[in-house]
This record gives sequence, structure tokens and C-alpha cells, in this order.
Amino acid sequence: MNTGRRYTTLELLERLVAFDTESSKSNIALIDFVAGYLDGWGVPYVRVPNAAGDKQAIFATLGPMIDGGVVLSGHTDVVPVTGQAWTSDPFVLRIADGRAYGRGSVDMKGFDALALGLVPQAVATDLKRPIHILLSYDEEISCLGVLDTIARFGIDLPRPGAVIVGEPTGLEVADAHKSVVTYDTVVHGHEAHSSKPSLGANAVTAAADLVSELNRIADAMIERGDASGRFDPPATTVHVGVIQGGTARNILAKTCAFHWEFRGLPDLDMAEIPRLFAEATDRIVANRLNRYGDYGHIETEEEVSVPGLAPDPGSEAETLALRLAGRNRTISVSYATEAGRFQQAGLPTVVCGPGSIDQAHQPDEFITLAELERGEAFMKRLLAECAA
Repeated sequence: MNTGRRYTTLELLERLVAFDTESSKSNIALIDFVAGYLDGWGVPYVRVPNAAGDKQAIFATLGPMIDGGVVLSGHTDVVPVTGQAWTSDPFVLRIADGRAYGRGSVDMKGFDALALGLVPQAVATDLKRPIHILLSYDEEISCLGVLDTIARFGIDLPRPGAVIVGEPTGLEVADAHKSVVTYDTVVHGHEAHSSKPSLGANAVTAAADLVSELNRIADAMIERGDASGRFDPPATTVHVGVIQGGTARNILAKTCAFHWEFRGLPDLDMAEIPRLFAEATDRIVANRLNRYGDYGHIETEEEVSVPGLAPDPGSEAETLALRLAGRNRTISVSYATEAGRFQQAGLPTVVCGPGSIDQAHQPDEFITLAELERGEAFMKRLLAECAA
């Protein structure tokens, strides 16, 4: 006989929000809570730690331990609150004006709470098809926290037939999103007095040339546009977010570093922009840094690479999610998610979750109570599908 505690969706959300799981911190206390909750209902699960042992994913199975199930995938980490003007404690759920306020309420502990809320009814239902709940870590910084679990599908964990990633889409079904790849570039020059530029190499000037090259690449991507007509903005984007270097106005800068990214349409050749940047780097090293001698070099390291999600018309995930959401068409989103990781592993995947991405990462982040109610209806329809 199961002795688990029953929680409402809001009670579960309140418990999840109370854990400060900023991506720089451990999420294990939250996973401990989830594991205890699952233990109370006799639900089998595995905990999948990261290499450092300070974070964990958890993968639970409702129903038979067989292949072909449906994964409800959500992340447990949230973005920082430092410097944001919150009107209440971000880690205490506040209900007001038909909204639930708190860090992670929409991105995406609201979905996590909805998935966990299925447990009591699911254990009392004769499910023919399993429903899996996968809660991950590090989505906000790398989307790598699902990979160790995905690697076990079909080995010591059942291989699912469909994946629903519950990022906020207003319960629209998104079958496509852009990739995001980020880089750190450091330009190494040679210090000299600014009155004698031939005695050194100015790292700031070379970095400015590289940023200009990135602007040209960005303009070319805009000109190319979006053949699918589905994305906003309708192009692959290239962006430089941070730049710093130099020590004084009259000294040729020894170093200059900048951080940049591109967000690619699903049909972009992921090697194209790195290749164009590398060609520009070679020219600038030869013509700018080393114009007067062997003074400088440039180093670029890829920081994060999150694959895009490509449309897969008629996939099992798409047709299932459209039925559950009561939709007759799919949408595209411009933000990146873990969905591309699942698709790369050959798993049919869509993005569909409650709430609006416009509220994510904001001070006073919220999800509406109406959206949570719609999410509960979505989950009940999934339960009925898997019991049929």
C-alpha cells in the first residue's frame, strides 16, 4: 500500500521554488525531496550524478518498465537573482492576482510540479505505456545535464518513444528552435608606447577588427534570411556581448578578450560561422598583429554548443503533443532548449509547456494559475492516452 503524501500542483511548486538551485549551486537538496516523494508512492527511479558529484538528474518511471514510453523532461536549475529588483523573496512562492511568483515558477519548475503531480493518479492507473519524468541540471548554462541519462536509454533504462520538453510555450507545440554556440576569444598583442606602434601589436585594435568581421558575418546571415519563414528574428544571429582589454590610452594593449555567440537556424551548417571566423582570424594575425614582427596571436575556445531542434513532421512526439494540447499546428521558438540533445540521440522530441518565455529570467518571474490549470488538463489527457 502506498503511503505517499498528496500535494496540489501549487504545493509542489512551492516546495520546488524554495530550493535555491541557481546553476552555480548544487541541486541535490531538491533531488532529495523528489526522491523522497517518489519513494512514498513506490515509484522506481535512478539518480544520475555529474562528474563532480555536486549535481544530479533523476529519472523516474510511472507504469511498466518497457521501451516506447513518453518522457516529460524539465530542468531544476534557475538563473541568478542577483541585481534584480524583486518585490518579494524570489525563493518563497507568492500567489497574487492570479499569478504564482518565484524564481523558476515558469522556467521551469511549474512544469516540473505538473509532472510530479501525476504520480498519485498514475500509480493507481493501469498504464499500458510508461510515463517517465526526467529532471535535469545545468540547462541554463550548457544543456549538458541530460546527456548522461540519455546515454543510458536502451541500455539499463527503457528507450522512450517520445520526449516532451516542458519549456514555456503557452502549451503550443514547438517542433523547431535555433542552436546556440558561444565562444571566448582572447587576442594577445605586445605592449609598446603608442607613439611607436611598430614596436608592438595592439590587441584592442585587432579585436575591433574581429568584431567588425563578426558584424559582417551577421549582416550576411540577415541577408540570407529564413527560408522556412518560421523564426523571429528571421535569420541566424551573431552577437558580441562582452569585450575588455588594454591598460592605458598611450600603451598598445597587451590583451583583449571578448565573448560572442551565434544562434543558428536549424538548417545552418554549424561549421560555417566558425570557419569564416577562423579565416578572419588568420588574416588579422598576419595583417594587424604581426605587421611589424612576430608579436601576437589569437586564441578562440568554444564554451557551449547547444544543438537546434529541427522540424520532424508527423513524428510520434509531435502528433501526441498536438492531441494533448488540442492544437492543429506547430510553432518555432528562438531560444535553445535540451530538446536538440534528445533529437540528436534519435528520439522524437518537441517543446511544450505552460507559461510564457517572456516572464523567464525576469524579476518577479511568474506563471499564471490559469496556465497551471491548463497544464493539469494536459497531464490528465496524457495519463488517459498511456492507459488506453
